[in-house]
Amino acid sequence: MNKSKSIIGLITWIIICSTAGIIGAQFDPGTWYELLQKPTWTPPNWAFPVVWPILYVMMGTAAWILWKMETISIRDYAFTWFFLQLVLNALWSWLFFGMNLIGTALAEIFLLWIAIIFTVLLFWRHKQIAGLLLLPYLLWVSYASALNFAIWQLN
Repeated sequence: MNKSKSIIGLITWIIICSTAGIIGAQFDPGTWYELLQKPTWTPPNWAFPVVWPILYVMMGTAAWILWKMETISIRDYAFTWFFLQLVLNALWSWLFFGMNLIGTALAEIFLLWIAIIFTVLLFWRHKQIAGLLLLPYLLWVSYASALNFAIWQLN
């Protein structure tokens, strides 16, 4: 693979991953979220637009690492799980912020968490660094899941 195709591929994968964030950003937390009871360990609002872009770059880089391998195809099971978790990632924002369905979003984020686990394991199997790049994402979604649960309990 030539260098320019490789760089274009990396940028493309980062854009693909960032699309989930762009979709999610359509749903402004607004007054509804501000009025919810939240646990004391809720991160400040500025943390979300800082953390998510970093995670999307790491996710895109992980996918790119696998994509550029000659031994793996975009039709590989690892990419099926990767795209599934991206869809679930975007769907959570719509459920939680867009529809204000805290309990449904909680169930959905559990499915997202499972999809990320499978993605990490499958990426790790092909290339360890690709799996490692997804671990911060898994940790953040684990934290977000606990936060979603706490907000559901409090409200």
